[in-house]
Amino acid sequence: MDVLPPDRCLPFLITIDGESSNYINAALMDSYKQPSAFIVTQHPLPNTVKDFWRLVLDYHCTSIVMLNDVDPAQLCPQYWPENGVHRHGPIQVEFVSADLEEDIISRIFRIYNAARPQDGYRMVQQFQFLGWPMYRDTPMSKRSFLKLIRQVDKWQDEYDGGEGRTVVHCLNGGGRSGTFCAISIVCEMLQHQRSVDVFHAVKTLRNNKPNMVDLLDQYKFCYEVALEYLNSG
Repeated sequence: MDVLPPDRCLPFLITIDGESSNYINAALMDSYKQPSAFIVTQHPLPNTVKDFWRLVLDYHCTSIVMLNDVDPAQLCPQYWPENGVHRHGPIQVEFVSADLEEDIISRIFRIYNAARPQDGYRMVQQFQFLGWPMYRDTPMSKRSFLKLIRQVDKWQDEYDGGEGRTVVHCLNGGGRSGTFCAISIVCEMLQHQRSVDVFHAVKTLRNNKPNMVDLLDQYKFCYEVALEYLNSG
């Protein structure tokens, strides 16, 4: 039950796709300044990949943050094209480019609804973070995790003026995703008020979904990255 989002936080899917339902295991989360800035979800399952892309399109998402490995044994398939176009019902996902920089693979996709060409397309950047192996409770480096947060912020500001949403996913849409959201909120706090309340940031997330930041080490890591952020100027 702890991986299921409460009804009041659910983003219902809008794009019609045959007999698919409008449900997806995901939860809307506020950032420091923007309501429902994050959508936290689990890694798409083989039978929910098309729902995942419906979510990205329906909720005007411009970033995807991936905090786990591709692992078919854990039912975590690769859900994106490495070239060409993947079709998921009416939604088409077209690979544009990829770039590797230290612990982050960034890929850009063009997505659109072939049934509604008048809506145009959206550019979405996926950030796959490699610096958090499955055997570790926290990322290997505070600096590289902070770099991930900054790269996502930069893309959001450049592409959508900060208005687009960010989909954040890990294996179960819990501890890792919550840690990313909490640290994003904390960095925003420090930017705008030069003071920080990690407890409040984490509590707000956990009010919406109990397994956000689900380990003590992850909670400590939020403080450590806040300190890293201050020291890095």
